[in-house]
Amino acid sequence: MHDVAIVGAGPAGLTCAMYTARYGLKTVVFDDPTNPSQLSLAPYIENYPGFEGTGLELLESMKKQARKFGVEIKVERVMDVSKGEFFKIKTDEHEYSSRSLVIATGGKHRSLGVKGEREFLGRGVSYCAVCDGFFFKGKKVLVVGGGNTALSEALYLHDLGCKVTIVHRRDEFRADRILQDRVFDRGIDVIWNAVVLKIDGRDRVESVTLRNVKTNETFTIDVEGVFVAIGIEPNVDLAIKLGVELEDGYVKVDEFCRTNVDGVFACGDCCNRPLKQVVTACGDGAIAGHSVFVYLQKEGMKRDKTV
Repeated sequence: MHDVAIVGAGPAGLTCAMYTARYGLKTVVFDDPTNPSQLSLAPYIENYPGFEGTGLELLESMKKQARKFGVEIKVERVMDVSKGEFFKIKTDEHEYSSRSLVIATGGKHRSLGVKGEREFLGRGVSYCAVCDGFFFKGKKVLVVGGGNTALSEALYLHDLGCKVTIVHRRDEFRADRILQDRVFDRGIDVIWNAVVLKIDGRDRVESVTLRNVKTNETFTIDVEGVFVAIGIEPNVDLAIKLGVELEDGYVKVDEFCRTNVDGVFACGDCCNRPLKQVVTACGDGAIAGHSVFVYLQKEGMKRDKTV
């Protein structure tokens, strides 16, 4: 029996775990090996106070710190959760019980939904420059997107030695100005006002067909890799199973990171927060951890009164 079970081992889940463990609560974190934290894939972090380096370095440091406070981190995939007197958590290896539950499941890469995307996954189509960029050194690659992630991936690939082109559906980027300046300073090619129609090739990606959204003109460019960076979709399957209310597809929480289901809290990128950043995920995690502590204290007093 645990006091709190946290599903998700990203910055939100790990911060929450540090707080609950420091409150003296028996804490377990489930780290799904099939769905790694987006932080682990970040090529470089420079907007987290007091730290500069790769996302993986920061994440590993957080895990080490959490373990120091007594947090159990289980590299297991949660398959099912049910709520009775306690929460029952079934993973691909074991079953656990907990007095409270925190959903910190983050998100997964949003797909383009075009012909060839799924067919060439792992054969030229990628959602992670850090994971796959090495295999494209000296090759032509296309990065799809216009936000911070897309431009960070483009810069990372360029610095690896790839010939990078960015395609964006608008006529200006949404990314931070500092990233835009770096893209322009490096002379990375940009195709504005265009979307991907299909990805073609034989055994691997060989070309991409694009459409100009203003003129409706279609054209094809030769590339050997396509890196898709058009945003994140929240992982909310677990929340739906528990009857947790959603808002615009995200887990709906109040200012205390409480959901509509008693004993269920949520934090990080899976929630309806206005900003999806490492620093805000950590802030959410701290709030959730405190809220869990307050909740369990109240539950303990209720039990004492009934004894």
